[in-house]
Amino acid sequence: VQLQASGGGLVQPGGSLRLACAASGFTLDYYTIAWFRQAPGKEREGVSCLSIADGATYYARSVEGRFTISRDNTKNTVYLQMDGLKPEDTGAYYCARAPAWYGTSVDPLGYDYWGQGTQVTVSS
Repeated sequence: VQLQASGGGLVQPGGSLRLACAASGFTLDYYTIAWFRQAPGKEREGVSCLSIADGATYYARSVEGRFTISRDNTKNTVYLQMDGLKPEDTGAYYCARAPAWYGTSVDPLGYDYWGQGTQVTVSS
């Protein structure tokens, strides 16, 4: 089982990035996939979550209306489209997997596999 996160980079405030979480060794159908982020000196934060089974989503209040989570069945990949980026969005972004019954919870305790992280830096 692997989760490969990619798509991070340096972007100016107001810009956009699309992160990808490519899953291998399992199919997404029976799982919940979430994106977490961690900035230096701050606690890890659950940013967004997709319950594959029923399509339910969760967004942290800080990103609601700017970020969109989605999946591509053909590529076994979950995306996080990030628009209107702000300097406070800077951090390492990780995707993680939880069983379907976990719903849209972003409590990290229930996530059993984690990607390696991709760095997002929002700066002028």
